[in-house]
Amino acid sequence: MKRETVRENPFARPLINLAFPPEIGGMEEALNIQSRRQRWNFPMVMVSDQARGGISFGPFTFVPGERLLTKEGVPVELGARALDILIALLSRPNEVISKKDLMARVWPDVRVEEGSLRFHMASLRKALGDGRNGARYITTLAGQGYCFVAPVSRAPGAPDLPRATETIPYANLPARLNRMVGRDADVVQLAKQLIASRIVTIVGAGGVGKTTVAIAVAHHLKEVFANSILFVDLGMLNDPKLAPTAVASMLGQSVQSDDATPSLVAFLRSRRILLILDTCEHLVDAVAPLAANIIEAAPQVHILATSREALRIESEQIYRLDALACPPDNPAVSAAELGKFPATQLFVERALASGARFDLGEAEAAIVADICRKLDGVALSIELAARRVESHGLQQTAKLLDQHLAWLWQGSRSAPPRQRTLRATLEWSHGLLSELERVVLRRLAVFVGPFTLDAALDVVTCTKLDRSEVFDAIDNLVAKSMLVSRPIGAMMRYRLLDTTRAYVLGASQDPAEEADLAARHATYYRRWLEQTGNEWENLPTGAQRAPYFAGLNNVRAALEWCFRENGNRSIGVDLAAAATPVFLAMSLLVECQRWSELALLTLVDQRRGGQEEMHLQAGLGISLLFTQGNSDRVHAALTRSLSIAEDGGDAFHISAMLSMLHLYHLRNGDYRLALECAERSSSLASTHDDAMLRTLANALLGISRHLVGDLPGARGALEAALENEASSALAGAVYFGFDHLSLARASLATTLWLQGYPVQACELALEAIHRAEGMKHPVSLVIALTALITLLWLDELDAAEHHLSWFVARAETQYFAPYVDVGHGLQAELAIRRGDVEAVQQLISCLDRLHTAHYERFTVRFSLMIARSFAATGRLTEGITLVDNTIRLVQSKGGIPYTPELLRLKGSILLKMPKPRIKEAETCFMQSLEFSRAQGLRAWELRTATEFAAHWANQGRVEDARTLLRPVFEQFTEGFDAPDLQTAKSLLTALG
Repeated sequence: MKRETVRENPFARPLINLAFPPEIGGMEEALNIQSRRQRWNFPMVMVSDQARGGISFGPFTFVPGERLLTKEGVPVELGARALDILIALLSRPNEVISKKDLMARVWPDVRVEEGSLRFHMASLRKALGDGRNGARYITTLAGQGYCFVAPVSRAPGAPDLPRATETIPYANLPARLNRMVGRDADVVQLAKQLIASRIVTIVGAGGVGKTTVAIAVAHHLKEVFANSILFVDLGMLNDPKLAPTAVASMLGQSVQSDDATPSLVAFLRSRRILLILDTCEHLVDAVAPLAANIIEAAPQVHILATSREALRIESEQIYRLDALACPPDNPAVSAAELGKFPATQLFVERALASGARFDLGEAEAAIVADICRKLDGVALSIELAARRVESHGLQQTAKLLDQHLAWLWQGSRSAPPRQRTLRATLEWSHGLLSELERVVLRRLAVFVGPFTLDAALDVVTCTKLDRSEVFDAIDNLVAKSMLVSRPIGAMMRYRLLDTTRAYVLGASQDPAEEADLAARHATYYRRWLEQTGNEWENLPTGAQRAPYFAGLNNVRAALEWCFRENGNRSIGVDLAAAATPVFLAMSLLVECQRWSELALLTLVDQRRGGQEEMHLQAGLGISLLFTQGNSDRVHAALTRSLSIAEDGGDAFHISAMLSMLHLYHLRNGDYRLALECAERSSSLASTHDDAMLRTLANALLGISRHLVGDLPGARGALEAALENEASSALAGAVYFGFDHLSLARASLATTLWLQGYPVQACELALEAIHRAEGMKHPVSLVIALTALITLLWLDELDAAEHHLSWFVARAETQYFAPYVDVGHGLQAELAIRRGDVEAVQQLISCLDRLHTAHYERFTVRFSLMIARSFAATGRLTEGITLVDNTIRLVQSKGGIPYTPELLRLKGSILLKMPKPRIKEAETCFMQSLEFSRAQGLRAWELRTATEFAAHWANQGRVEDARTLLRPVFEQFTEGFDAPDLQTAKSLLTALG
């Protein structure tokens, strides 16, 4: 082989021989020594000279197997070239080695000048202390060469040093990628393992990037192995017997027998080389014994293998290479954050390199993230898809991917045939499976996303497959990287990559077998829902939710099959009934409505009146209530579910349906009917020794009593509900999609404000809002509404505006039309309070839409604000008419706490008439005060007393004004910075 002349830089930083623990083996690239030692966490340790079979001279010991030189047990830092010179001299002590031979030994295949040899020889002598204090190790013979002259002793078992002729001139390491995305940590960790254990197998699914990473690791360790690295692509072989022959021939060895293993092992025995065996999976039975023989007989050979399954030999370390990290499916993640994930980085880089031109804005980043998730972060799949962007654009590429037209997309021409298309990659992997493994894989494709081993054994097992066969097949499929295994929670989960699943589902399957499999799958997940039913209401947050949502995805897939044309609708009814409480608990209201409706339409007469119909009617009624508002259909569904529960004596479900009907009447503005539901719930709770039923009944009673004007009774019930919160099963629970305790907290805040405790009210309101904003359920909107009202009564306008923005955004996201109108109405009210009287028209429009949706919960409040706006703009007669109509509405349906404020507002308008109607206005003020005192509504009493006193003061009745206002003001014990109290105090000061 031709040798190339290279001029080395004698002033370049020398490579250092790092000292590692015995188990690591003393090989490391020496540039940036300190930073690498820190990164790999390799400690500097004292080395036992005698324990390693070393070669000793003077105070020094050289351990050949580790390329480690120590002085009295302390590692000596020595450059790789200088160490090679020492090895050459030690291999022939007391013999003269010519400069030419030394250079050929140290720089194989490269011609260097003699100055480089002199430079590294000087470094070696300096490290040895040669010539100092009488020490003599290396002698220079002019015109001849160098000779190692110190006495040498060899410990028992020390290996022979390789002779100068034993080099590897056939290194063929492929070039590494200019930039490798997301694999730096893998390369460092693999290099560490390879140095420590000598044989590592990179295991992973097809196309995940095993070969790319292996080549990068080899480049990372080039200096450690002095470029003696051999890359063997076994993917081109079909005959297992040819594996040893292929390696031997690439090393330039003549193969003269059927089994090349003995001669290959003999050749490698004394050589130091990194051997990369790429794509071993189809030859694993032949490669495994070959690798084992080499590792055992050749102590300086290290092997890095890539395979879709492990070699399973002694000393092998397995490094499972995962797919590239993909962004989460979260619309809130910004384009900048999406661009930080390795999968999206790879896609964008490859797309731009292929000639595509696009700006990665928010919309484009979301499409890229979606593509990467669909491709499971598999590097090959991402690269193939990215190449299409230049010709199809981002959106069309994503659509083609959904249509499975990506199977035949062509990749790089330089790629192996098995990696030029997705289909080729999957066919290669599928072809390596046994027939049993293929059958089990096909049946496992019924699962969507992660599944447990118990689920697989229960669903996949059939008359032709017993559990032991399925278990063994799953084990093998994981080993062959056809199944991904990963712990989620406390249990291991398995899943097929989406591309693998789509490929398997595309294969032909017997319709009868498919139907049986789908039925078993649906039945299993019905049982799973029944077993986990009580856990959903108190579902943990974060990663602990993952197992539940993985199961829910399979429930969805099973429902789709059940209600398909050839599905099993009977199983579908059972599954939908079991799923409705879960859909409600997770706020999946649209899904809950869809499956409840389909199941009820399918339900035969023989099954009506049972548990299934009870749950389905509840699911339909509640989902419609939140998404479409009050309607006869909602009332009919809730009433039917309640009737079935009462016939069956199901106290839990009776309580749940009473709470939903209670909410229905609240939204309708029928507060007395809501109180009837609350009293029925209380009566039910009194007959059962159940803390949850009592807590729920108290919450409903408190909310209803507040609205019919019984504030002391409301406060007592609400405080009782919250006192039992810690011990009740309702604590933190979403009970049929509703968090009654949080709503009780918000209602108590309003009650406390009306009773004259503004500080406590504000604290409770903010607590309720913060809890609501942390929830993922529609009830959070109801809670936020109730608490926001309190903030507005307190004139905490800035705080109300901040939280109102969250409320409206969430209502719009969830498509909860009534709440959107309420939110816009409150925003209009806020604008009116700040002086924008033009906002009244927006408020009127919102109120009209709420009337249409039969959502009357805020009719009185919004009417109050509209009347105030009318008065401010001179529309006095319209204002009085609206107030009178609203008072009649309150008297007919409830909402008593608003009556004093309505009377005060009417009196205020009467005083503003062109001809003030003073006596009538004073009558309204007196009625407002009497009503406030009778109901304990101190907040309204203060407002009316302040306005009445100001009116009397203007008429010269100062003493009467002071006598009226002072005792009302002195009832308050807190919140003196509140606007109403500040106004009253200022007036009292003015009155003397």
